[in-house]
Amino acid sequence: MPKGNLAELFLLARERGAIDLAVGTPGAPETPKPLVEEAVRALRGGVNQYELPHGGADIRRRIAESFTTPADPDTELTVTVGGTEALCVALFSLVDPGDEVVLLDPYYENFLGAVELAGARPKFVPLHEPEGPGSPDWRLDPDELAAAFGPATRAIILNTPANPTGQTLSAEDLERIAALCERWDVTVISDEVYANLVFDGRPHLSVADVPSLRDRSVVVGSLSKSHAISGWRLGFLRARPELTRVFRRVHEITTNGAGAPLQLAAGLTDLFDAASLTAAKELSRARDETADILSRMGLTFRLPEGGCFVLADIRGATDEDCRTFVRRVLEESSVLLAPGTPFFADEARGRNYVRVAFNRSPEILAAARARLLP
Repeated sequence: MPKGNLAELFLLARERGAIDLAVGTPGAPETPKPLVEEAVRALRGGVNQYELPHGGADIRRRIAESFTTPADPDTELTVTVGGTEALCVALFSLVDPGDEVVLLDPYYENFLGAVELAGARPKFVPLHEPEGPGSPDWRLDPDELAAAFGPATRAIILNTPANPTGQTLSAEDLERIAALCERWDVTVISDEVYANLVFDGRPHLSVADVPSLRDRSVVVGSLSKSHAISGWRLGFLRARPELTRVFRRVHEITTNGAGAPLQLAAGLTDLFDAASLTAAKELSRARDETADILSRMGLTFRLPEGGCFVLADIRGATDEDCRTFVRRVLEESSVLLAPGTPFFADEARGRNYVRVAFNRSPEILAAARARLLP
């Protein structure tokens, strides 16, 4: 995240023993103990060599079952080394240097890096800030969206629920995007790594659930947050068979497969759904606790509909820009927040925001409250 100067902040945070609410490394819920035990059992049982490059049969079957629309685990799913590799494989397969990729702004900062690594050019569509109580969340202007598409457009990257806003895309949003993709023959790459972390009874709406997008969409997924195993690096791609064949060839060249014992453990039927359900319940409570802390600090925000981040406006609490505010909070309270600038194409838009991760244990959030609200 070079625009945010986080490397320097992380070093300072470590020196001060600060509480890290900047990055999304899961601190809650805990990694399910049976999951760890099964991984250890697999390691000791000799599952230490290559798995099929595109993923073990059990984990692919369980991933397929997690979708609300049918997915063929043999022809439509590829297990990857985390969601980041899944995104890169999709882009490397779909775009050529000079092609354009549409990004909704603000965005997860790795999207821009992956697009540029593929040699493509980003086309940003700004999501407009909430205008006050009762106003829509980060709004997508239909005219601005349409203007971003053209003959050079090859893909659009979506993120639902989104990092950093926590917002989910509506059926209306997806239908509007589908019409443009059909007109310009564009593929949708939908990052849905937080699909199992949707709150307040909302169902997750995947691009794979939209009939008009079914055959021109790619779903990027991950078990990092839902199962609290970010270090295991287990992600996946879902796409139609023709694309999946290409993805698997690129995937074999980039990594040749994820860890076999970890795939085996994560694919256990009795753990897969249980881990996701536990994560959503625990994170919903953590979201509410974090929201209360930020509100008492004078920050304003839209309550996240999913994911594990709050994007908070600092203007009600300070006249400082986000970097100065983050540094002051770190120095005075020993709590690290993420400056908003890395998530916006225009730094001027991000200067008024901080991103706060709430996938932390109750104990960590209680300690953060004590430091931020002495």
